[in-house]
Amino acid sequence: MDEQTFKSRTRLLALEVVRLVESLPRGRTADVLGRQLLRSGTPVGANYRAACRGKSASDVIAKLCIVEEEADESIYWIELLVDAGVIAADRADAIQKEANELLAMTVASIKTMRARKQP
Repeated sequence: MDEQTFKSRTRLLALEVVRLVESLPRGRTADVLGRQLLRSGTPVGANYRAACRGKSASDVIAKLCIVEEEADESIYWIELLVDAGVIAADRADAIQKEANELLAMTVASIKTMRARKQP
């Protein structure tokens, strides 16, 4: 996947996270979990953009590792929202699938870059 497409997909993920959080019912659990999801789901794209501007291979890898962490954390918060009964599983399916795909691609990129860095 090319850089522009990945940037676009991470931006769309952030927008879907925003829409999901805005649609949550009001209540303590939904507010806390929604806030956490918002904090992890929106920076995925921002951190990927930062990785694209990395100054060295090590810098790019470090920034991609942040993308990996944020995407994985987002999946966790979505799972909790479903498991706690705040949202229906089918409401979370598409966003969870996209986050998982982005996570897998990020991990693959990190592995590839690390392998290339080896002497």
